[in-house]
Amino acid sequence: MNKNDLIGSVADASGLTKGDASKAVEAVFDAITGALGKGDEVRLVGFGTFSVAKRKASTGRNPRTGEPMAIKASSQPKFKAGKGLKDSVN
Repeated sequence: MNKNDLIGSVADASGLTKGDASKAVEAVFDAITGALGKGDEVRLVGFGTFSVAKRKASTGRNPRTGEPMAIKASSQPKFKAGKGLKDSVN
């Protein structure tokens, strides 16, 4: 399922037009992105938790030359599936 399929599914399930469903889906994505950008966690009970994981700086190797290179510390988005989502898949 891609984003357009998701929008179509939301429109069908909610009775919204595809334009309104698109705005709703975009608003959800923007809200989650904004919260993660602030370092907050987004918990959707029964679905899962979006959070930010900190990665420490490390040393890696350039795959072409084999030379060591520094990898900067960064923040990565992380998702942990909730019980309801896990149960619906299994």
